[in-house]
Amino acid sequence: MAMEAAGLSAPYPGRCTFFVQRKKRFCKMVVGEGKSLCGEHANTAPGNDDENNRKRIPCPLDPKHTVYEDQLEKHLKKCNSREKPKPVYYVQDINAGFKDAMETEDKVSLSSLSEEELMNLIRKLRKASSGLAETLEDRTLSHQALHESLHDPKNGESAFKHLKQQASILGNMDKLGLLKPRRCFVEFGAGRGKLSHWIAKALQDPANTHFLLVERATTRFKVDGKHANRDSVFERLQIDIQHLCLNRIPILVKQKLPVVGTGKHLCGAATDLALRCLVESYGSQEEEPTPKRLKTENSEITDNTGKNTPEGWLPVAGIVIALCCHHKCDWKHYVGKEFFHTLGLQATDFSLYRRMSSWATCGMRQTETDAPAPSARSSESSSKAEDHHTNYESTECLSDELHGKLPVEERETIGRLCKLLIDHGRLWYLRQKGYDAALQYYTSALVSLENILLTAVPAQL
Repeated sequence: MAMEAAGLSAPYPGRCTFFVQRKKRFCKMVVGEGKSLCGEHANTAPGNDDENNRKRIPCPLDPKHTVYEDQLEKHLKKCNSREKPKPVYYVQDINAGFKDAMETEDKVSLSSLSEEELMNLIRKLRKASSGLAETLEDRTLSHQALHESLHDPKNGESAFKHLKQQASILGNMDKLGLLKPRRCFVEFGAGRGKLSHWIAKALQDPANTHFLLVERATTRFKVDGKHANRDSVFERLQIDIQHLCLNRIPILVKQKLPVVGTGKHLCGAATDLALRCLVESYGSQEEEPTPKRLKTENSEITDNTGKNTPEGWLPVAGIVIALCCHHKCDWKHYVGKEFFHTLGLQATDFSLYRRMSSWATCGMRQTETDAPAPSARSSESSSKAEDHHTNYESTECLSDELHGKLPVEERETIGRLCKLLIDHGRLWYLRQKGYDAALQYYTSALVSLENILLTAVPAQL
C-alpha cells in the first residue's frame, strides 16, 4: 500500500530494493553486482545470508550510517565525517576574544525577574542609551547596478526587499569610496554570495579584484559561477569566522590587496567575530613579529623578508555590515565590553539586554491569551522576521505576570534601545582602533526591521 501511495511499483534499476518508509520511496544506493540490497540495508531483510552475515556496526564518526565491522579501519580513512585537514588560514579562536573576557555572562532569564528588577533594568538602559538614537541618520541609497533588477516585474515582494537592501548597501559603499578595483572584498556570512555578486557588477573595472566569500555551512544555488570567466576572482572559504586568519590567505599575502569587509544581516556574534578578524587579526598585522622596514627610492617599503609593500597601503580600506539578530550576541565574543564598563554595565546587564533586544522585532507577537486575531502589523512583522531567517519563537519572554504591564509599543522601543546600545559598543570599539565609524538607517522598516548599517573607514590623520 505504501508503495502504491507513493506511485512506485519497482525500485530504480541497479539500485537498492529496500523501501524507505520515512521517505516514501526506494533507497537510491547503488548495489554490488548480483545483489539486491545495499550494504546499509543488507542486514534488514529477514533471513538474509548476504556475505555470510557480516556484522555491520554504527560508524564511530557518525552513527547515522553503518559499516562492516571487518572494514572499519578502511572506512575511517575515507568517511565523509572524518576530520578534514585544516586550511592554512585556520587559526584556532584567533577572533574569539577570549583573552579579554574577564567576566562570564550569567544565564539569567527574563521570566525570573521581579517587577522591581525589570524596572531598574529598564531605567538603567534608558540612562545608558540617552541621546544615542539622535546620532543615526537616514542614508537609504541605491545604485545603478541594480536598477534593471529593481524594475523587473518578474521579481516578487521578497526579492524586491532583498534587492532594495543590496542596492542601499552598494550606494553607501560607493559614497564612502569603497567600490574600486584592485581590492579584496570579503563577504562574511556570504550564503549564496548575492552581495558580492552585485559588488562585482557595480565595479567598472574588475581587473585584479578578488572576492572571498566566508560561510561555515555548505550552500546551495550559489551565484559564484556567474563570474567564472570574469577578470574578478571569486573564492569560497568554508570556515567559521572565529578561526579565520586573513593574514594567511595566499592571495592577500602575495598581492597585499586592501580589504573591504562586507556582510548583509550578519547575525549576532558573527559581527563581532568579523570585526576582530578585520581590525585585529588582519588590520593590525600582528600575526607575526613586524620586521624592520626601510623606505626605498621607488616609494615602496621593503622589509627584511624580501616582500614589497606599497607606501600608504592600508590593510582594511573599509567595513560595511548590515546588522541583525542581537539576541544571538555573546559577551565572550562582544567587542564593546569596555564601552559597557564605561557606562557602569556588566556582563549580566549585557545578557539581559541582548535578550530584550528581540522585543524590537517580535514585541508585537501576541500570546495565546491575547486577542485571537493578530493585527495586520503583527503579520507584517512576522513575515519580515522570516526574511533574515531568525527564529524569534526561541527568544525568552517576560513572565505572564509582567507581560501585560509593558505595552507592545513600549517593548518595541526598549528592544530598539537594547540593539542601539549593543551597536554603539561596536562603534566605540572601531573608533578606538582608529576608524571613522558610523551607524545609519540604510533601508525602511517596511523593507526590513533590521535596518541598521555599520560603516567604517580608516580615520584621516
